[in-house]
Amino acid sequence: MNPNLALRRSQLYRFLADAFLYPTEDWIFDAPFLEPVLDELDLSRYCLRVGALALADLQAEHRHIFGLTGSLCYETEYGLPHEYRQSQELADIAGFYRAFGFENGGAIRERPDYLPTELEFMHVLTLREACARVADQLEHIEIDVDAQRKFLRDHLAQWLPLLSKRLEQLTSGGVYSDLVALATAFVAAEADRLDAQPEPFHAREIKPTPFNPDFSCGACLAESAKEISR
Repeated sequence: MNPNLALRRSQLYRFLADAFLYPTEDWIFDAPFLEPVLDELDLSRYCLRVGALALADLQAEHRHIFGLTGSLCYETEYGLPHEYRQSQELADIAGFYRAFGFENGGAIRERPDYLPTELEFMHVLTLREACARVADQLEHIEIDVDAQRKFLRDHLAQWLPLLSKRLEQLTSGGVYSDLVALATAFVAAEADRLDAQPEPFHAREIKPTPFNPDFSCGACLAESAKEISR
């Protein structure tokens, strides 16, 4: 894999990470600049053909699709048998972040399993890979690619299709439906590229993780990662 391809992958991960956040700017204006990136990654059929949309309308659509709490965008809200397993998964995700120095860098604090956070982590890993390829640092390339493979297999590539299926049940289209379709296709292509196919979920297993009103992420190991966020 050449450095340019790793850089293109990193650019797309970063765009997606920003676009899934509750919008404070109109990211739609950046969508046309994605086309060369999608062409190189063989994802041109997922180009975001979006027209002008006022920021207030974009914010309203985000609230409509993801809800005020954004619960659709958290990995551990999908298919775990109980809240104790949720705590274990949060700790596992946070462990990936700690291993690469990926820590809280701003005022917005989120759980480790938040979709934009996971996408930004992949942006960091692929950017590290691109830099290592330019410098011909074979050991660093191997470390970064192995981390990508494991994180996709164990986390992002496993649950993102569940978000896509859930969205199909809730909406018939729109900007964020197209964004989820792009993200899902990209992550699936990444899993194929890196031989990181996750264990499949069966449809009957897809259900919300049971909620425990006494559960707090602050009590789990994930807290030691300082609630990773942008």
